[in-house]
Amino acid sequence: MIVKFFSYLYHSLLSLVLVALSVVALISGGHNLQLEMLPWKEAQLTYSLLILGVCGLIAVVLAFKGILRLIFLIWSVVVLGFLLKGYIFSSYAFTGDGEFAKTLYFIGGAILACVGAWIAYREQPVKR
Repeated sequence: MIVKFFSYLYHSLLSLVLVALSVVALISGGHNLQLEMLPWKEAQLTYSLLILGVCGLIAVVLAFKGILRLIFLIWSVVVLGFLLKGYIFSSYAFTGDGEFAKTLYFIGGAILACVGAWIAYREQPVKR
């Protein structure tokens, strides 16, 4: 139960951060975000973050309401895939002393969130 709610919280916060980053970039008028771990650059990165953030929020809300929980599970796996590919299986270089450790916590949180999404998916719907 706690893992499921952690999953909702993790992906809600992640999605809100993605939306906030893209909205700030759009309002400033410059597409100067630099997220080396993601495959997009400039305007494509800004709009991708906005779309992904909105999709993540929709997936969380639907799963929380018990509707289309499979979408939330797929979203969780996609996020974990992006994190692993972007940070571990790419040429991304860690610069700070604690950056690698923080990344491992971030990935560990995504793994735990995937477990929570799986639990939410397997849960029987409540009859009303």
